[in-house]
This record gives sequence, structure tokens and C-alpha cells, in this order.
Amino acid sequence: MPIIISLVSVMPCLSQTPDDKAAPLQPFEGLEYLWEAQTSVADGKTPLWLNANKHGLSSLEEANGYVRASLTRPLSTDSARRWGIGYGLDMVVPFHYTSDVVVQQAFAEVRWLHGALSVGSKEYPMQLKNNTLSTGSQTLGINARPVPQVRLALTDYWAIPFTRKWVHLKGHLAFGMMTDQQWQKDFTHQQSRYTENTQFHSKAGYLKIGNAAKPLSLELGIEMASTFGGKSYLVPGWGEIVEMMENQGGLRGMRNALMLGGSDQDEGVYHNAAGNQLGSWMVRANYDKEKWRVAAYIDHFFEDHSQLYFLGKSGYGKGEHWNERTNGLMRYSLKDMLLGVELNLKNGTWLKNVVLEYIHTKDQSGPLYHDNTPNLPFKISGIDSYYNHSIFTGWQHWGQVMGNPLYRSPIYNDDGVIDVRDNRFEAFHLGVDGRVQSLDYRLMATWQNGVGTYMNPYTAPHHNVSIMADCAYSFKQRPLRGWQLKAAVGMDAGGILGHNYGLQLTVSKRGLLGKH
Repeated sequence: MPIIISLVSVMPCLSQTPDDKAAPLQPFEGLEYLWEAQTSVADGKTPLWLNANKHGLSSLEEANGYVRASLTRPLSTDSARRWGIGYGLDMVVPFHYTSDVVVQQAFAEVRWLHGALSVGSKEYPMQLKNNTLSTGSQTLGINARPVPQVRLALTDYWAIPFTRKWVHLKGHLAFGMMTDQQWQKDFTHQQSRYTENTQFHSKAGYLKIGNAAKPLSLELGIEMASTFGGKSYLVPGWGEIVEMMENQGGLRGMRNALMLGGSDQDEGVYHNAAGNQLGSWMVRANYDKEKWRVAAYIDHFFEDHSQLYFLGKSGYGKGEHWNERTNGLMRYSLKDMLLGVELNLKNGTWLKNVVLEYIHTKDQSGPLYHDNTPNLPFKISGIDSYYNHSIFTGWQHWGQVMGNPLYRSPIYNDDGVIDVRDNRFEAFHLGVDGRVQSLDYRLMATWQNGVGTYMNPYTAPHHNVSIMADCAYSFKQRPLRGWQLKAAVGMDAGGILGHNYGLQLTVSKRGLLGKH
């Protein structure tokens, strides 16, 4: 399967685009600028929906903010050409953040026909979900800071030849490096597990079945990712480093991350895939009419083979063959998933988009985990502990989970331990946006019931309610054209995130460089 996904990501595109003979490429044409300032104040921590799904550009401190400036040339500037170039630099000077200066984006990219190569740190959107109203993808979300990477992609759906434009592909393949090692040392005070020089890998493939002339289409996708390599420092509660583990990196580590191969040093005779491996199966059905569009989607998360394939070999031999697999099979249920429905009213004013989501993560292949022994020839792969890992610091970057923020991010922990404390939960979520008079608004409300983790369950279920409302006014006329004022209020109430109330104000100016 990883081989198929990789081939989809790097497949050459055979279709043609308009010729480049009309005019020479202008590398400084189409430069887009953004200037933005934001401040947040809170009683308690910054509420969830004022903090989450902002590509990590956020803080939990009671008073925080930033000044931001960016200059970007998107690849779409050369959309009429067979090849194009893009680049961008996005700098942030924050206060009361985890960094004094943030290089949010710094990238260069080139496109030939439909294939694009990007190098650097860039914000990538979620796939198959509404990026402003959804709780977020479970694997490749928009909640954490971008990871610097080299990324090869089919960025938009490409119609496979000889399918009469009924079958389309897109996807990507990427390798990169995490940048939060100093934050990990500061957060843990080197008194609990942390890592250095951790490498990153992600891959995804999406298949769309449908013709533009027909209202119904189906999208199937798989997203997979891993962290690997570098060094892991495993620290007991007494503050003494008992083990520094050199994890396999380099070309062999990259191959294992790509192919789900290898094993970690501490596994002994019990081999699993090297590094922290995870991913999601995704399905989205769309029905698109002239005035409205509705979609239903599923995002099923997995940490290992038990929820990737829903099957696993459970039988083992006897005697000296005690650790050799037989044909015994263990079947796992599809219980954990994110279910969503999205409605788009194309001519809507006061109501434009509605998103309803339900997410359940309590099963995690069941509450039992054991490896086979010479006396016990069975293995049950449960207690997957989503987003956590025994060697790496889990699916997080700079303290924010890299998937769905309803998994309680490590940055909330006050004991200096980098782990996800609430990964077994169910939640209901509503997101709505529209336009009233000259104001664009957005409303989000989430109810969550969490039970902690299998290893550290709550003594009783904890509940949480998070609500956010924002409105924005964009100036259309000179001399203020391009300016926007935005205000947002939010709150959390419950035992998972605590009781928090906050206000956030943002002023921004965007446009094309050299034009007014």
C-alpha cells in the first residue's frame, strides 16, 4: 500500500496545459502581501476555538499577540503556463508565545504541468474538509506549526487518461525535520521524555470518481505520516537520564518510514514498524447542484495494523517456534471515526455553510494489549493510545497536536510531560458561517465527553463545552480597501480544558504588491 500511494504522488502528468509562448514568465509578478496584528486576552487560558487550527500561530497565555508580515507568490500566478514558480516568506514577532520570533513560512516551489516540488516550511490546507468550520483532520490537520520539508505533489485533481474524465488523482510525498527540540527541552526541563533532530514523513493519495457534468461524486483517500530518527531521551521521575536512544534515520530510516518497515531498538523479539506511524482512511461523497452542495464524509484514524487493515495475525507456534506467526486472525471493529456533513448554499447570504460532525475515539482496538509468550500463543493489539508513543513525543509539534485539536494537546499539561492526556472521547460539533449586512460571521460550538486514556483514565468522565463567535468587516473602498477588522469571543467550560473566557482582536491588510 505505501508503494501505491508513493507512485500516485510522483506519477508524471500526461495532460497538457496552455503554451508558454504568449509572454515570458515574470518571477516578481503577482506578489501578495499580508500585514496583520492580533491580540488576545483571557480569563484562564485562551479558549479552544480562539487557539486551535491556526497552523500553530497561537498561545494559551492570558495575554498574547503578534505582529505578522508576509510576502508570497503563489503557484497559481502561472496557472496558464506549463511550468510556474512560487515562493514566500512569512515572519511573526509574537509576545507570550513559545518563541520570540516565528518563521511561520519560508518556501520555494516549482511546478511542471500538474506536478509540484516544494522546499521549506509552508502552511498546507486540510483535504476533504471545510478548513474554517471543521474540528480538523485526524492525521494531517492545521493545528500545529508547519514542518520544514521537501514535498513532491499533484496539488490538484488530475484526470487519468482514457477514463473520460471520470477518475481523478492527487496526492503528495514528503520528508522533513521537526523544529521543536529546544521547546521540548524547555517544556520538560529534561525531566521527562523528549527528542532531538526528529525526522518527519507524510504521504497521501486521493481518488475522485465523478464527472463535472454529473452532480454526484465520490472521493477516497488515505493519509499516512510518521516521525522517526534523531535521538530519544527517556527520563524517569527522578530526573536522571537512564537511556539515550539513537533512532534509525538517514536513507534507511526514510525507507522504513515510507514502507512501514524496520523496528525500534527497545522492541527486542517483538517487532513493529520503526518510528511513530499513523494515518487515516478518508471517504467523502458530494452532491453538487446549481444553488447548493451537500457532502458527507468519514475520517477513520489508525495507529497500527489493527485499525489500518482491521485484521491482524493473532496465532503463534509452540515450543521453539513460539514467536513464529501462524494463520490465526484477529478481527477488529470499525468503531472510531469522525463523521461529518457539510451544506453549502452557493447564493446564501446570512447563511452560507453549515458543518455538523461527530467524533468517537474510545475504542482504540480495545482495552487489551499483550505480546505472545512461550506459554501464551496469542496476541491482541489493543490500547493504541492515539497520538502517543513510548519513544517519540507523539503526534505533536511545538506542543500542539498535528491532527484534530479535540485530542488535548500537550501544551495544556502543567507538569512538563509531553503526552496527550485525553485521547478517548466522543464529541458533537456545529460550525456555521454567513454574512449579515456588511459583516462576515462564524459560529462554532463543541460538546465533548472524555475519559482520559487507557493507561491513565479519569476517575469519572469529564465533559467540555467550547464555543466561539467571530465577525469581520472588510473595507471595499479606497483609501482603506484591503483592510479588515475582526473580533472574536470564545469560552471553554468543563473538566478537560477548564473554564476559560477570551476576546481576540485582529487587524490586517492584504493585497497585491504595487497595486492599491
